[in-house]
Amino acid sequence: MNQLPWSVNVAILIVFLWSIAWKIYAVWTASKRDQKKWFIVLLILNTASILEIIYIFKIAKKSMKEVKADFRKGWSLIR
Repeated sequence: MNQLPWSVNVAILIVFLWSIAWKIYAVWTASKRDQKKWFIVLLILNTASILEIIYIFKIAKKSMKEVKADFRKGWSLIR
């Protein structure tokens, strides 16, 4: 069985982590805003973070400054 090159595995891992981070943040934002329909849609659909990013910036109207602060807060809780 052929294995993928190391660089492809790393790229897949980066895309996976990127998608997971945006999905968690978008679902969490929808939950906090009590937007049940968005919560379900974001939880079920896998759109490589495109739908999640659109939701965060267009629907939830979060600024990049708010998003960065929330991500920093989340990372500090993990450490």
